[in-house]
Amino acid sequence: MDTTSRPMIEAKQLTKRYGGVTAGRELAETAVSHLTFACQPGEIVGLLGPNGAGKTTTMRLLTGYLPPSSGAAFIAGHHTVNASLQARQHLGYLPETVPLYPEMSVAGYLHFIGKVRRLDDVWDRVDQVLEAVGLLDRAESFIGKLSKGMRQRVGLAQALLHNPDVLILDEPTIGLDPAQIVEIRQLIASVGRQRTVLLSTHILAEVEQVCSRVILLMNGRIQADLPLSQIKQGGNQLTIQLANPSAQTHEILQGIAGVTAVYPDTPNQFLLSFDGRDETRQLVAETAVSQNWGLLELKTNPHSLETLFLEKLKEAQTPTLSLVGGGPGRGPNA
Repeated sequence: MDTTSRPMIEAKQLTKRYGGVTAGRELAETAVSHLTFACQPGEIVGLLGPNGAGKTTTMRLLTGYLPPSSGAAFIAGHHTVNASLQARQHLGYLPETVPLYPEMSVAGYLHFIGKVRRLDDVWDRVDQVLEAVGLLDRAESFIGKLSKGMRQRVGLAQALLHNPDVLILDEPTIGLDPAQIVEIRQLIASVGRQRTVLLSTHILAEVEQVCSRVILLMNGRIQADLPLSQIKQGGNQLTIQLANPSAQTHEILQGIAGVTAVYPDTPNQFLLSFDGRDETRQLVAETAVSQNWGLLELKTNPHSLETLFLEKLKEAQTPTLSLVGGGPGRGPNA
């Protein structure tokens, strides 16, 4: 099959309901609702959202781990339910909790996975993926003796073992220390050069450093789907630093014509999304002076992923937001 002319990952009106448990906007019904998007060959796409947004449920639907309540998912053109074996031949999956056997050696575990996948020349592939993930020197180490970062590498190795076209990675850096996070991000960028990668995260820096595109998921729905370059180029943001802000500063800034959103950054600094007009910047400065707030700095920043995230989070907030996900141990969504 020629996979270069079609999306490698495709969701069409993908919806999952869990009876009385909700992780979405429709109370007590929907975990993810009518998700439609596609990832093209060679893309590294970040599925970004707060905890409880529906990221893990989406990953499980795309990998065939869960059947959808409605809609459909496709991997390299193969339906993940009706043609699940064909879809999985093209798919490497790293779940949030990596299914490893601590009593096995790294090479032994990968050989076992290769035999389960009925690969030819299994030992050759084991050596190749161990080299790719930087674990050749740990081939005979027991998995239970490895650090969390090393175990993540083993998990990525098993996802790469059958040389898939598509990688789906669920929170690949969760629980790692800063040095390990940098290593895993670099590894993902490296192995993703010849593949389509979809990774879920709630860490903004992860998307900015690894991905070329972001899908923003909140309350089980897509709030934005944009190339990262477009986010950086579009829109504007002001930073205003004040010597003596008052209790009403936030409200007054929010009421200025042309200012679309205000976010406290520090007690003396605010981030303002605005319409980009010079007149609006002048009005912000004049307001600060007339209110005797002590204007220390006013500067224009490019629109950032953080600003977009905060804007969309504010839009998505509802009185039932506290029910979303329910925290650790509650509900199916993450």
